[in-house]
Amino acid sequence: MVGIESDTALIVGLFLAIGAGALSFLSPCVLPIFPVYMSYITGISVKELQGKKNAKIRSQLLSHSLFFLLAVSLVFISLGASASFLGKWAQNLLLGDSGLFIQRIAGVFIIIMGMFVAGWITIPALMKEKRFRYSKKPAGYLGTFFVGLGFAAGWTPCIGPIFGSILLLAASNPGHGIFYTIMYVIGFSLPYLVLIFFLGSTKWIVRHSRVIMKIGAVIMIIMGLVLFFGLMPRITGFLLDIVQDTWLSELG
Repeated sequence: MVGIESDTALIVGLFLAIGAGALSFLSPCVLPIFPVYMSYITGISVKELQGKKNAKIRSQLLSHSLFFLLAVSLVFISLGASASFLGKWAQNLLLGDSGLFIQRIAGVFIIIMGMFVAGWITIPALMKEKRFRYSKKPAGYLGTFFVGLGFAAGWTPCIGPIFGSILLLAASNPGHGIFYTIMYVIGFSLPYLVLIFFLGSTKWIVRHSRVIMKIGAVIMIIMGLVLFFGLMPRITGFLLDIVQDTWLSELG
């Protein structure tokens, strides 16, 4: 039963990580500049990208996007692996196997970051962008790869708090930390890949991006409270009871 609850908690965490990745991409810091970024890495004008695209343009968009996302994934997953290693080291050194203290630290951090993302508090240090800037992009796919590295290393005000929360989640669950980061990358990549073919739709999403961010921020705060008070076993137990009751009623 304990093993099943642990697996359920992992699944819940993975879905949250996917949602966090999607939230990062749909944030007001990333989505509005998405067409400009695509124009920069492909050399195709924004007007052409937002208009009707032929097979050649679609092929360019997809191929450059894959190299861009490969670079972003490399940075994010490397940081996730580092967070997992540090979390495991801290548990072995200070806390044994429970990791409750790290979970509480992660919970407090995620609550604060959720309030920041919602715009309820201001943290000046997180408002500064540290993105690498290129006056001229190196040619070809290698150039796109380096732009992706610069983007991921930049940690804009919207991405930093959300991804930082995933890193803390990875550190508090070092056995599964790398999976949280991979799911975050998948969550970031899916809307990216969808919208490269529907760049004209970004305007509608941009108009509602602040509402999307506030909803995501509330979910972050709830997750932080769950971690701080150690409620995940109770929640997973509750979900298991619902699944088992449904299963038994169907058999009956």
